[in-house]
Amino acid sequence: MACALSRGDSILFIGDSITDCGRRAGQVGPLGKGYPLLLSARLSAEFPALGLGFVNKGVSGDRMKDLASRWRRDCLALRPSIVSILAGVNDTWRRFDCGEETRSPDFEQDYRSILDATRRETSARLVLCEPFALLCGFVTKAWREDLDPKIAVVRKLAAEFGAVLVPLDRIFAEASVQAPPQYWAEDGVHPTAAGHGLIAQAWLKYVLDIR
Repeated sequence: MACALSRGDSILFIGDSITDCGRRAGQVGPLGKGYPLLLSARLSAEFPALGLGFVNKGVSGDRMKDLASRWRRDCLALRPSIVSILAGVNDTWRRFDCGEETRSPDFEQDYRSILDATRRETSARLVLCEPFALLCGFVTKAWREDLDPKIAVVRKLAAEFGAVLVPLDRIFAEASVQAPPQYWAEDGVHPTAAGHGLIAQAWLKYVLDIR
């Protein structure tokens, strides 16, 4: 079920480099230059009377265990109204670039721990975005055997916790029929401007029912 915005709502975007998107590099603003910035611009323009707040706590390279380790500081302490999580692709990537595998049960345990804490300590509405990978750049077909079970975990937890699910893996797969995968993410993971636009478009549709 879509969320409804209220006056003074604060939206937290948290995850890995896809969310970070330069926000810690010192060359762009605190929202980075990706989908959190696009969503902030769109929603601020559309709902100026609500005084919405936007926070980006993406950290490049993070896996789910890294989010769990900083969850209190970077989520719970901020008391957000909406928590939007996009993470998981690095849990697969590290297996193929340096042999550090994250088992799906461990991925689920860490993900569940942050959702449990958020439910227990805040009244925030939850948004779970599927991790995704496109078949180009660094990504090979072998990734799917590792990533697909993690996507299944995200879907399962979204249903269990009553969270909004943003089905990004399916959305990027469908988009890659309209234009090559490289159009959306040159290396198969990090979105181009068009890819970030696609994420923002999907987020608005599934989270707020805005087309």
